[in-house]
Amino acid sequence: MNSSVSALPLSTLSPANEALTLRLPSSLQLKQQLPLTHALTQQVAAHRQAVRAILNGEDSRLLIIVGPCSIHDPHSALEYAANLARLAADVSDQMLLVMRAYVEKPRTTVGWKGLAYDPQLDGSDDMAGGLTLSRELMREMLQLGLPVATELLQPMAAGYFDDLLSWVAIGARTTESQIHREMASGLGMPVGFKNGTDGGVTVASDAMRSAAHPHRHFGVDSQGHPAIVQTPGNPDTHLVLRGGHRGPNYDRDSVAQIRSDLTRLKIPARIMVDCSHANSGKDPARQPAVFNDVLEQRLQGDQSLIGMMIESHLFEGCQPLSPTLRYGVSVTDGCLGWGTTEQILRQAADRLRSRDSVQLPA
Repeated sequence: MNSSVSALPLSTLSPANEALTLRLPSSLQLKQQLPLTHALTQQVAAHRQAVRAILNGEDSRLLIIVGPCSIHDPHSALEYAANLARLAADVSDQMLLVMRAYVEKPRTTVGWKGLAYDPQLDGSDDMAGGLTLSRELMREMLQLGLPVATELLQPMAAGYFDDLLSWVAIGARTTESQIHREMASGLGMPVGFKNGTDGGVTVASDAMRSAAHPHRHFGVDSQGHPAIVQTPGNPDTHLVLRGGHRGPNYDRDSVAQIRSDLTRLKIPARIMVDCSHANSGKDPARQPAVFNDVLEQRLQGDQSLIGMMIESHLFEGCQPLSPTLRYGVSVTDGCLGWGTTEQILRQAADRLRSRDSVQLPA
């Protein structure tokens, strides 16, 4: 991988309070430098349609978004993706596995903002290189046959990746943002809105209703020029439960209340559960328990639960940024290791197959 497209300085730092401006390549330039083949473009279209079919109840498989909390090392990320591609083929009758390729990370205050911002992990913030590296990496994941998912945090960055993605998350801190709702209304793939950090779903419900409508908003075109953007509205949104300050919200009673609230608002009751964050008490070792609880609800007939999200890397836990990083260990939230991840997904597929065999007519 290389980062040959570089930022160009437009101004120098003059007064102490004046920002330094560096020009980035346009999204069109980067897409031309790192294009998708026709076959990969068709693959992304097919994966998006597969996700839509699950959301619409036309496909009974579970949608599983799984992968590192954030990607900081392309080599370990691609090793993980290769493992996931092999597993995806084995469980494809029961699950659609989507690679979590998060290259932007929201920060409560300050900290490392992700591969797209700081690919060298040293505060140099080579964003031109980060965008290039991120696109290269996602393209290699597509070449493994995987659908790719990410959280879109900075709307201006969306155009660099939008043709690669089969599913997008809007995070708990940005679901309330009008700018992100407008962006979602123009995306060509399904979008999951997370509930707010308080655990309530009103903000996410409002976001889904807003994103379903057409908008005209300020934006940039593919060449980087300021533009009026007109969007058609996105019918393929759903809710992602991640818990909140009051605790988890994946239990049966919470899901039943949320399902009722969505129905009352005439929003399709399509619910994914994030097994991490407040639902696991930020303890990665609790993710399998959350996953299996949700799976049991699904097995008992709750079709509103369309899937789960798991934070997982090659090895369990997390580590602070340092000059000597352990290979395959998250540098943001703690993750499950690959062995445990594979085990719970294979066991889930077996349980789903057993359900199917019982339901078959004699």
